Amino acid sequence: MYGFKCLLLLIVFNSASSSTIPIAGFFNADKTEQEKVFKLAVENVNNVNQDKIFPEDSLILEPYVEHVLSFDSYNTSRRVCDLAMEGIGGIFGLHSPEAVGITESLCDTMDIPLIKTFWDVSAMPMKSAINLYPDPKILSKALVDVIKDMDWTSYAILYDSDLGLLRLQELLKSHKRAYTTEGHVPFTVWQLEPEGDVRPLLKQIQKTSETRIVLDCATERIIEVLKQAKQVKMLGDYHSYVLTSLDAHTLDYSELQLDTTNITTLRLVNPQRHYVQSTVQDWVFFHKSLLEDKVPITADTLKTDSALTYDAVKVYSEAVQKIRRDTQEDVEVSPLLCSQPQKWLNGSLIIEEIKKLEIDGMSGPIKFDESGQRIFFTIDITELTKNGFRKIGIWDPERGISYTRSGSQMQKEMYQSISNKTFFVVSRLGEPYLKELDKNLEGNARYAGYSMDLIDEIARDLNFDYKFYLAPDGAYGSFNKETKQWNGLIKELRERKADLAICDLTITYERRSAVDFTMPFMNLGVSILYSKPTKQPPDLFSFLLPFSIDVWTYMATAYLGVSLLLYFLARCTPDEWDNPHPCNPDPTELECIFSLQNCLWFSIGSLMAQGCDLLPKALSTRVVAGMWWFFVLIMISSYTANLAAFLTMDRMEATIGSVEDLANQNKIKYGVLKGGSSANFFRDSNVSLYQKIWSQMESARPSVFTKSNDEGVERVLRGKRAYAFFMESTTIEYQKEKYCSLMQVGGLLDSKGYGIAMPFNSPYRIAISGSVLKMQESGRLQQLKDKWWKHSEDKADCPKPDEDAASSSELGIANVGGVFLVLLVGCVAAFFVAILEFLWNVRKVAVEEKISPSEAFFLELRFAIQCYGTTKPVRKPQEESVAEEDLADCPEIEGVEEEEEEDRGFFGDENMEEEYMRLNGFSNNIRAKSTQSYS
Repeated sequence: MYGFKCLLLLIVFNSASSSTIPIAGFFNADKTEQEKVFKLAVENVNNVNQDKIFPEDSLILEPYVEHVLSFDSYNTSRRVCDLAMEGIGGIFGLHSPEAVGITESLCDTMDIPLIKTFWDVSAMPMKSAINLYPDPKILSKALVDVIKDMDWTSYAILYDSDLGLLRLQELLKSHKRAYTTEGHVPFTVWQLEPEGDVRPLLKQIQKTSETRIVLDCATERIIEVLKQAKQVKMLGDYHSYVLTSLDAHTLDYSELQLDTTNITTLRLVNPQRHYVQSTVQDWVFFHKSLLEDKVPITADTLKTDSALTYDAVKVYSEAVQKIRRDTQEDVEVSPLLCSQPQKWLNGSLIIEEIKKLEIDGMSGPIKFDESGQRIFFTIDITELTKNGFRKIGIWDPERGISYTRSGSQMQKEMYQSISNKTFFVVSRLGEPYLKELDKNLEGNARYAGYSMDLIDEIARDLNFDYKFYLAPDGAYGSFNKETKQWNGLIKELRERKADLAICDLTITYERRSAVDFTMPFMNLGVSILYSKPTKQPPDLFSFLLPFSIDVWTYMATAYLGVSLLLYFLARCTPDEWDNPHPCNPDPTELECIFSLQNCLWFSIGSLMAQGCDLLPKALSTRVVAGMWWFFVLIMISSYTANLAAFLTMDRMEATIGSVEDLANQNKIKYGVLKGGSSANFFRDSNVSLYQKIWSQMESARPSVFTKSNDEGVERVLRGKRAYAFFMESTTIEYQKEKYCSLMQVGGLLDSKGYGIAMPFNSPYRIAISGSVLKMQESGRLQQLKDKWWKHSEDKADCPKPDEDAASSSELGIANVGGVFLVLLVGCVAAFFVAILEFLWNVRKVAVEEKISPSEAFFLELRFAIQCYGTTKPVRKPQEESVAEEDLADCPEIEGVEEEEEEDRGFFGDENMEEEYMRLNGFSNNIRAKSTQSYS
């Protein structure tokens, strides 16, 4: 069918007049593909133009191919002038800036259209020039948008020529800040050697731990640079490359075996477009004579220069056809001389018409501005996969980036990249996060702890395997400013020996500038670990504590003062003197009951709230007694109110209550883990209090810094409350559960978190952070913490606070033992006083009765030890008699006789009674005197 159509067109073409315009293509010897495409494009355009119903509308382009050297501007200009003398309708294919400069000047003078297809860096484009290559500033904006959309906060730029640096200038100017939020320089610029070994340069980049590379070099050099990057281990999981060459997708990357490295390219030509594929197929099928089997052209290997050359011919043909239709005249060329200022009249018309065109070509949509620069085009964003490049998005100047895959697809691909991967996880020993079960075991079975359980939960969620190992130096990771090197876990990550680091690793600004962290799986802050104050044994005389020594002294003074005052007033006032014998209406003497002993007894009875059988009668003494009772009421009430609190209060040793208390004393030493985040907190703090603490810790001798948290805990336990340790609050919680004698002092000094660390720019950070977030929302993180903090086998059986409260509410013998002691001392004192009184009475009886002291002693003792009877008869000597009749009228004497009758009943034997009366020696004379006084 196609052959029949071509035959028909050939007959029509031969039988009708047509317009022929010669055009010239200038190509270097190495531009064989571009030269072929130029010829194919001309032939294809001629075929299309001849495929008209009206032959008079046909346009024939006659191609001339010129081979020139890129730097030979002289011969190029001569060939342009020679062609102009013969008549030429347009110049195509020039790529050399040297050759383009002189050619552009000639074409601008003669109004010959110059169609360019390369990156033109000339500041002042000529009016006769049209460039199908995208405008440099707009194309640079596409690269900037891609870098920003990929969230590259820092990267390294590799370029091989000054032209490449010009292409990247918009990217360099896009950064407004000298440092990123993580403290990194946004980009570093490195120039590749023109040829040869680039591995030394790549090793220098590797030392900076930069994993994101923007590579701008010649297309034919990309594979060689990537090969050398793989040799220095810069094509791993954590490395990402953006290739700026628009022909990077045409290369074969299979020999590099890039399974995990993320390589992103930008392309102007989409080989999957139907237009591109059908055009290339037509070339292969119908124009085999122009194509060599040694260098086949396919849609996937079609270079951008070739596609732009094809579009250049098409654009030119469309513009000429438009002019012919509008003017109804043929477009004819005219011979021109370079030596004379002559212009081709149709040249300016063709140029203006091209600027107005908006068509689709092999390089996508085409649109120009007034200066002839291509201002609209589309850029495909592609990603290298196992099956080749895959289009993931598209960019154009008006809409920016539009991704062709959904967020769910991107997430699915991310999880697929993690699935079945084996991660190397570095950690360090430290309970409860990780402990070694048995050194004879191997692999993950050797360890257990919170970190192990956490990474196991994440591994099951994301379906990956892991292998645990310990950091050789056992350090968390700190930066040595002298050696410029990291140690510990951070070093393992930066050297790519480990994929993850998990333990009680604090997220700090300094560490964040070296590695990546997931979202925190545990929030905490710095606090103080200290020993609990030991309970002091209750004071034996704790019942004296409600009042101070001064109050007790004043009370004793008041007691003596009031007693003496009462004694003095009682002797002064007449109302306190009474008749000692009421039966005698005319006594010879009066008696006052408020002797000094009775005043003291009255005061002490009131003080003890027991009262007394002695009461004042005079107004003055009653006033003193009333004031004393008021005083006693207030003092007893105050004493009783405070007594319960002092008896139940546990006396503790003096302790610290805050970080201010710790800093303002010199008795208790305090320290922190050397090189840890807590030490850095004090070292870098701008708060004067924390600066003071840091300076005191640095100047302390011996050193208060420790090599591990366990060493700090041990020093607190052995320090006898002379050492405090700064550490993370979560670790303090665990140590409190493990040792009942430890406590946390004060609140948190800062707020931070533990996170899972990974190499900088890790592609797995989002997935692992998402898994941690799911565990947090489901409460699984809290369950793991409770397992290793509250239900650990190392947990001590500490008494609960309510048990302590219950025990403190009960009074033991230690609390009230002093009261018993006072009672015992009083009873013993009374016993000894009674003995003294007994012995004194024995002596008195022995003297008065003129018997031996031993007889008097045993007689009184025998009577005292009898435990029955409540009366004791009055002892009367036998030689004395009493006139009973004289005493009959006195009631008191009758009472005495009645008591004697009772005493007889008490002894029960008249002989015993007589003996007792004889020994007591009461004489009749004394009895008679007593009777006379009563009468």
